[in-house]
Amino acid sequence: MLTGKRILLGVTGGIAAYKTAFLVREFVRAGAEVQVVMTRAATQFITPLTMTTLSKREVIIDMFPPSPDQPPHQPIRHINLALWGDVMLIAPATANTIAKIAHGEADNFLTTLVLALRCPLIIAPAMDVDMYLNETTRKNIALLRETGCTVLEADSGELASGLSGSGRMPEAVRLFDEVVKSLNNSRRDLAGKNVLVTAGPTHEPIDPVRFIGNRSSGKMGFAIAAAAAWRGANVTLISGPVSLSTPRNVRRLDVSTAREMNAAVMAEFPATDLLIMTAAVADFAPARSSQQKIKREQKPGGKFVLELLENPDILEAAGAKKTGQMIIGFALETENGVENARKKLASKNLDIVVLNNPLVEGAGFSTDTNVVTVITASGKVEEFPLMSKIDVANALLSRALKGLR
Repeated sequence: MLTGKRILLGVTGGIAAYKTAFLVREFVRAGAEVQVVMTRAATQFITPLTMTTLSKREVIIDMFPPSPDQPPHQPIRHINLALWGDVMLIAPATANTIAKIAHGEADNFLTTLVLALRCPLIIAPAMDVDMYLNETTRKNIALLRETGCTVLEADSGELASGLSGSGRMPEAVRLFDEVVKSLNNSRRDLAGKNVLVTAGPTHEPIDPVRFIGNRSSGKMGFAIAAAAAWRGANVTLISGPVSLSTPRNVRRLDVSTAREMNAAVMAEFPATDLLIMTAAVADFAPARSSQQKIKREQKPGGKFVLELLENPDILEAAGAKKTGQMIIGFALETENGVENARKKLASKNLDIVVLNNPLVEGAGFSTDTNVVTVITASGKVEEFPLMSKIDVANALLSRALKGLR
C-alpha cells in the first residue's frame, strides 16, 4: 500500500509516544520508508533505540552533535529531509509543540524541519483534557488548520492523569488511515502547473471607515490553494481582506477592492494553467469615496443616497482572454441554482462552475464544510454531499486535472 512512500514521523514528549512504535512497524510493513524525528522530551517515554530498530533508520533528535567527539551532522539535513518526505505525521503532538509550530518557533530539529516542510503535515494532539480544551491550545490548533495542516481531533476516554475527557491520541489504525488519505490527496499530480486562486470578499470604500462588502471568509479559496500546493502546483493566491493565515508553500497577493483584484488576476493570468475564482467580488462600488468620514449631520433629513457604479467582471474578462487555460468559477445562488449556474458557465466561458447555496446547512459563510454541485461545460451535473472544504478542494482539483493539457 505504501511502497516507495517516504514518511516523516515526529514524536514529542507525551506518554502516548509508546504507541508510535506500533505505527512505525505498520508503515514499514506496508512498504514505506520511515524517518523518525524525536524531541528530547520524547526520549523520556520511548527509547530512540526502539524506533531505530523498527524504522531501520537512525532516529534524529538534535540539530547538532551532543558531544564534540561525535562526527558532525549534515549542516542542512533538515532541508534535505523536508524535501525527502511525502508526508509528515507528528504523533503525539504536545501542547508545547503545537504552540511552537503555530507561531513559527524553531528551537529543536523537529520544529525546524516543520518550517522547511513542503509535504502535507498531519498533527495528532495528545495531552490532558484541560490542556486540550484550553483556549490558547484551541486557537493554536485553529491557526494550524488555516495554514493547511491537518490537525486531528483527539479521542475521548481515560487519560494518564486519571481524568476522563478529550485528549487521547488517536489509535494507530486511524493515524495510518490518515497518512494514506493524505498521500492519496497529495500525489504531486499537479507538479509543474501554475494554479491561480482568488479568495475572500472585496471591500469597496464609502469613506475611510465604511465599505460595501460581504460575509465571505475566504476559507474555500484558501483550502483550494493549500490542496493545490500539496499536489505539487505552483500556487498564487489573490486574497481580499480576510483573517486567515497563508497556506504553506503558497505565494499570496493581498488586495482590497474589485478593481485591485481584477488588475492582479489579469497580470497573473497569462502564465496560469488553472484559474479558480472563489472570491466573492462586489458587483458594484461607490461612484465616489469620501476622503473624510461622512458625518450624520452632513446628511440632514435622515437620507443618504449612495450612487454605485458597476465593477469589472473578472471572470468574464478572463474567459474572453483564455488561450488554453482552464477556468473554474463559483456561483453563489439562493434560488434557481442550477439554472443560474449554467447561465454563468456559458456567459463567462468557463470550463466548470461550482454551485453552492449559503442557506444550506453546512455550506454557509465561515464554515469548515461545504455542499456544492459541480457543472461542467459538457453538461455533466454532479452533486457533492456535505464535505470538509479541503475534501471539496481535492475533489475539484481531481476533476480539473482531467482537462488540463
